[in-house]
Amino acid sequence: MPFEIPENLHPDVMGVAWLLGRWEGSGKSTYPDTEDADFGQQVDFSQNGGNYLHYLSQTFTVDGDGRPLAPLGMETGFWLPKADGTVEVVLSQPAGYAEVWYGKITGARIELTTDVVMRTASAPEYTAGQRLYGNVEGDLLWTFDKAAEGHPLQNHQWARLRRV
Repeated sequence: MPFEIPENLHPDVMGVAWLLGRWEGSGKSTYPDTEDADFGQQVDFSQNGGNYLHYLSQTFTVDGDGRPLAPLGMETGFWLPKADGTVEVVLSQPAGYAEVWYGKITGARIELTTDVVMRTASAPEYTAGQRLYGNVEGDLLWTFDKAAEGHPLQNHQWARLRRV
């Protein structure tokens, strides 16, 4: 799908402009003490001329043909790229988490690490994370490593999404 840079794009956002738009696809989830699972995902990156991107990710269970069945998770937040090639990300999830991430933009690759993970009293323990986003052959590939519930940092989720 063709991509055009919006005329009102803030200069600070140019390094992550390739993320703009809607992405859809599928992924996998695995973690100790949980059952491995396939999921579907829709991710939206949008902008309004400010020096940030708005981010919304929705995941859902899928049937054998990959069609959505029920919601799994959601997160939303803001990506704030900086002139020095770094990025700050603030995310929130209805599961009871708020996270601050810091990272580096290297072309079409973004590496993020948590600085702070906050959780509500009812949210399961989750202490740290790392994420990698990349544009590979025009698709958005991402992976998420986490440390939670007494387990060390390890791979938890990954997906391949296509621009729609």
